[in-house]
Amino acid sequence: MQETTMRLKDFSYELPQELIAQSPLEDRSSSRLMVMDRKTGEVSHHHFYEIVDFLHPGDCLVLNNTKVIPARLYGEKKETKAAVEILLLERKENDIWETLVRPGKKIKPGAILSFGDGRLIGEVLSTTEDGNRFIRFSYQGIFEEILDQLGQMPLPPYIHEKLKDKTRYQTVYAKEEGSAAAPTAGLHFTPELLEKIKNKGIEIAEVTLHVGLGTFRPVKTENILEHHMHTERYFVSEAAAMTINRVKENGGRVISVGTTSCRTLESAAENGRLTAKSGDTDIFIYPGYQFQIMDALITNFHLPESTLLMLVSAFSNREKILRAYQTAVKEQYRFFSFGDAMLIH
Repeated sequence: MQETTMRLKDFSYELPQELIAQSPLEDRSSSRLMVMDRKTGEVSHHHFYEIVDFLHPGDCLVLNNTKVIPARLYGEKKETKAAVEILLLERKENDIWETLVRPGKKIKPGAILSFGDGRLIGEVLSTTEDGNRFIRFSYQGIFEEILDQLGQMPLPPYIHEKLKDKTRYQTVYAKEEGSAAAPTAGLHFTPELLEKIKNKGIEIAEVTLHVGLGTFRPVKTENILEHHMHTERYFVSEAAAMTINRVKENGGRVISVGTTSCRTLESAAENGRLTAKSGDTDIFIYPGYQFQIMDALITNFHLPESTLLMLVSAFSNREKILRAYQTAVKEQYRFFSFGDAMLIH
């Protein structure tokens, strides 16, 4: 049974700033890998390319194949030439997007915004309850091509270095456009490593969850159970559901690559089976949650007091996870989006 009170500060830990990775390693799979037994809390230290040694024939690796769009645009207010920055959050219909606008208070409905010397024009239609703006875009040509030329990758706020290569904030298997942030556990895989995994007899299933910027939204309620999760769009195909259900029936493990894959699986679960479905999920996984589908998790190291740290604590145990994080700090692992990885099994 889940508790009625859980304190935010119980999910805190000390992290030196210098351990926050600012750029990706040259070789994706050479990052470090902490392997943790979720029952005992014991950890061992490896490199990510050794992940294949911890996967068994008959297991299934679940990848989130969402693709990050270059969602950050810099432009100006047409009337005043004042600088403006927007983040595309979600396409609502045709050329209308829900966006996050800075400076927020000064951009009112009716304002016309210009990007790339007028190659992309945005008209602010309305403001949402939480201060986001609906903007209708007009342009000549193909929106995605213009965005690719004008937009920048929406890196998390704790990354201060400019990204030299856009593809490095993208998994090698990304295909379904729609994310405002990368499913970062997948950044460690290379095509060669995935081939090795397949050749060992491990199934690969792809699901889609479009990661929203809400993933970085801090928990502001002292009792975490009062926190309201953002919603994200997800899709589970018939083929993925069949593969995953077959693996479970045959006694194999379902291994989520990242918390986004985990949230997708658990959102589409019914009575211990995966259903092919799509929709919006605001599932909040914290200690006490009973997992229906996931048997192991590959993930990065998460921010203190974040919902993602609560999810990994639910999969193992809060004390064991925090102890593992203390070890990671002591051993100088790299943290967050471009940082090192962890296998919890």
